[in-house]
Amino acid sequence: MRKRAVFLDRDGVLNQPIIREERPVAPRSFQDFELIEGLAQILGELKTAGFLLVVVTNQPDRSRGLLKQEELDKMHALLRKELPLDDIRVCPHDDADNCDCRKPRPGLLLTAASEYDIDLKDSFFIGDTWKDAEAGRRAGCATI
Repeated sequence: MRKRAVFLDRDGVLNQPIIREERPVAPRSFQDFELIEGLAQILGELKTAGFLLVVVTNQPDRSRGLLKQEELDKMHALLRKELPLDDIRVCPHDDADNCDCRKPRPGLLLTAASEYDIDLKDSFFIGDTWKDAEAGRRAGCATI
C-alpha cells in the first residue's frame, strides 16, 4: 500500500522567519534559528495517523554564498532532534539556476514520492507562500 505524506515548508512553518527590510527571510545562522513552539506534539499526531513527514525547503542563500553549509547542517540537525521528521529535502539553488527542485516546481516532492512510494493524491503540502502552494498543486497534493 502506498504511503501518505505531509510535506512541510521550513521557514515560517517550522521555524520563525527573520525580518529584514520589513520582509520575512530565512535565518542565515544557527543562533537565529528558532523553532515554532508546539510542533513536536502536532507532528507527532500526524505520525501517529500514519503520515510520513518530509520537509521541502528552498535555501537559495547557499548558492548566493550567504549561508554556510555548516550552519544549515546545524539547523537541520536541530529539526531532526526535536521533530519526528522522516526526511529533509533542500534546494540550494537560486531562481537563475532554473532547476527542477526549486519551488514552485515540484521536483523535491516528486523525488521524495518516488523514493518513499508516496501517493501524492492522498498527501498534503503545508506552506506559507504561493510557491509552496504551487509546488504542492503541481505535485498533485492538497495544499494548506
